[in-house]
Amino acid sequence: MLLRDLWFHKTEGVVIEGVAVDDELVVVRATISAERAACPACGTLSTRVHSRYIRRLADTAVGGRPVVIELQVRRFRCCERTCAQATFAEQVDGLTFRHGRRSAGLQTVLQQLAVMLAGRAGARLAHALAVRASRSTLLRLIRRLPEPSPPTPRVLGVDDFALRKGHNYGTILIDIESRCPVDLLPDRTTATVAKWLADHPGIEVICRDRSTAYAEAGRLGAPDAIHVADRWHLWKNLAEAVEKTVVRHRALLREPDQKATATAAPTDVSALEDKPTAHPRTSGRLSERVRRQHPTVHQLLAQGMALRAIARELGLSRTTVRRLAHAATPDELLVGQWTGRTSILDPYKPYLHQRWAEGRRSAVHLFGELQQRGYRGGITIVREYVRRLRDVLPHDDPPRKDPSVRDVTGWITRRPEDLNDDQAERLKKILARCPELDRTAEHVRAFAELMNSRRGRDLGQWIERVQADDLPVLHGFVNGLGQDLDAVVAGLSLRYSSGAVEGHNNKIKMLKRQMFGRANFDLLRKRVLLAGRGRS
Repeated sequence: MLLRDLWFHKTEGVVIEGVAVDDELVVVRATISAERAACPACGTLSTRVHSRYIRRLADTAVGGRPVVIELQVRRFRCCERTCAQATFAEQVDGLTFRHGRRSAGLQTVLQQLAVMLAGRAGARLAHALAVRASRSTLLRLIRRLPEPSPPTPRVLGVDDFALRKGHNYGTILIDIESRCPVDLLPDRTTATVAKWLADHPGIEVICRDRSTAYAEAGRLGAPDAIHVADRWHLWKNLAEAVEKTVVRHRALLREPDQKATATAAPTDVSALEDKPTAHPRTSGRLSERVRRQHPTVHQLLAQGMALRAIARELGLSRTTVRRLAHAATPDELLVGQWTGRTSILDPYKPYLHQRWAEGRRSAVHLFGELQQRGYRGGITIVREYVRRLRDVLPHDDPPRKDPSVRDVTGWITRRPEDLNDDQAERLKKILARCPELDRTAEHVRAFAELMNSRRGRDLGQWIERVQADDLPVLHGFVNGLGQDLDAVVAGLSLRYSSGAVEGHNNKIKMLKRQMFGRANFDLLRKRVLLAGRGRS
């Protein structure tokens, strides 16, 4: 009764005649209560019934069981003689649609599922929801969705994305203010982008990278729009120029006072070698057991018993009885016990000494290296020997490695407060040894300051200072800025950026992987536009 009430309130104009529930299916039998229906062609209301038939509609599952609605539908005659539609079947708003074998609610659910998960993943989730839908069905649902028509944005973001990396590229257009996708174009040519801009007047600001194709397209399709160069790309280009400068002076990155690392094995390892003890053991379980068994064995020998009989009498092995019988006193057996033994690690100790001198201190790493050289023992022996090395041999910290080109580039282009004390000290020494790198770092800090404070008006002064300095690589960066100077100044002055575009570009990569093998451009465009505008 509860299921009948809930379903009735959800769908007005339908009368529930019965509900049948079994272990695998829920069947709802219903009829339409309306007395008349409107012709879909001319809109004329008709009460003339032509015939009746049963429509079976799949609906959303209830309690993990699929639901089937057996709906009795009437076919009416159109009363308008001039109408081309002679007969028509009645429809129920919110429940049925023409030629549909699903309810309108289930159709909407599957459409949203397809937009978010596409084929295989969507089909798996639909199966978990007790709904039958193949991956091809979900893809067809996406293609049948109406074309989205978003409004023309005031601030537009433009960037390219790879349809097939290294071969085919498209263009993505984003509304920067709402961060929603506006359109996807099948290529990144100037003509295609310019035509789209001309067909959508009203764009005031265009955020882009420094691509000449998009710059020309903006000038042709939206001549009055302000072009804004993305700050991230500007900083990336500056970092590349800094890296080239560091490469030119990589010989000065090495610390001159660094000493060569000793690689020879230590000569004084006598403290690590096991030596036999000079005096017999007088305590411990072994000493007590030997001193108790030795006189007993000799007493039985004096009584004329054989070694085999003594072993059976005392419960000892014949080897133990023989060693006790051949020793005149217990001390002969206790001298050098547990010392002077050979170890499975002995052939590898010289290698351990050498690696220790080279700065390798981790027992786990040393154990892995020994295994590569044929060691078949356990890690416990290696750990114990490394502990003894740590106690006996000097183990100063290994010398620092010379910073790489990437390290120094990162130190120069990073915020000074983000460097730790060691990095700041090493960078200071490098800049002191190389005046050209020192001047480059000063220009980088000045550019970062005017970029973070949005002082694009001061860019001309910064360019003049760089051109007055003897820094060939930075001169190339400055010349590149001059080719698109207005957009660069706007990028360093306005609050707009292409961050939203880059985010959607990454999302496109995820959607392409999700639709591997089926990601045609039309399908990809539908998913990007519908999912990006909150249709999930």
